[in-house]
Parts: sequence; structure tokens; C-alpha cells
Amino acid sequence: MLKNYVKEDQKLPLFGVGPFIIYGIGLLNVIGIVLFCYVFKIGTVGKPWTYFFAIVGALLTVAGVLIWYIGALRSDMDESITENKLQTKGIYAWVRNPMYSGWWIALSGILLFWHNAWLLIYPVLDWLIMTIALINTEEKWLADLYGDAYLNYKKRVNRFIPWFPRKEQK
Repeated sequence: MLKNYVKEDQKLPLFGVGPFIIYGIGLLNVIGIVLFCYVFKIGTVGKPWTYFFAIVGALLTVAGVLIWYIGALRSDMDESITENKLQTKGIYAWVRNPMYSGWWIALSGILLFWHNAWLLIYPVLDWLIMTIALINTEEKWLADLYGDAYLNYKKRVNRFIPWFPRKEQK
């Protein structure tokens, strides 16, 4: 496990694998932009699609930054980690990983500013990379630490897409 603890009895790392995942998919997206838009010069859409891509891109970017901000800075997540408490309230009642979600949504929006149809595969690749990475790291850590409480939480709340929580099964 990564060693970026604040307290000696803290069970989870404060940052986890997040920076590695986000930097990795960010780099993958930059490579895609360079390849499709500047090297191969294929996939660029014309008007009126450029307007659509720009508007949707701006909305996604703003929404992603907002989701990340709420999850990272307005949710007391750092305190939950240092106190070894499972965070399930606030934005965490709508999405299990708002910081990853925010980056994913924002990066998807940023990709649209190049109005290139080939770049539309990148949000899917990013989602796949984040899903595989989280299932094999943080989700295992949380299941080991919180047991049934986390497993029940996983059943109710989406991993990346903010949505209404499902009803608890009794």
C-alpha cells in the first residue's frame, strides 16, 4: 500500500492510486489529441458539429470540475480517511468516486474542444482504465477495511456516474 499517511493508525493512504490513474489517462488523451488532430489529421468534424462539440465540451468540463471540487474539497474526505470512516454522505451518496468522476467528465469535455470524432473513444478507454485500476486497488482496500458496509454501499451507489442511489436491499 502507498505510504502517504497523516496519522500513524490511518488505514488508507490519503491519495491512493488516484494521481497515477489521472496522470495516466491525461497523458493518453494528450497522445490521442496529438495523433488524431496534428499527425494523422483525421476525424475533424465540420459545422454545425463544431458548435455542438464546443457547447457539450464546455458543459462537461464545468460539471467535471464542480464534481471534483465538491468531492475533494467540500466533502471532508480527508478527515474520513484519517479517521478510518467510510464516507457515504453528501456527493458520496450519489457517486462512489467523485474525484475520479470529476476528472473523467472534465477530460471528456476537454477532448470535445478539438471537435474530432476519433477522440470520442477516449472517454470509454479512460472509463475502462479507471474501472480496472479501482477494482484492483482502492475497492479491494475499502472492502477489506469496511467489509459489508462497503459492499452494501457499492450495491447502492454508482462507481463513476453521479446518479440517484438505489434503495437499500433488506
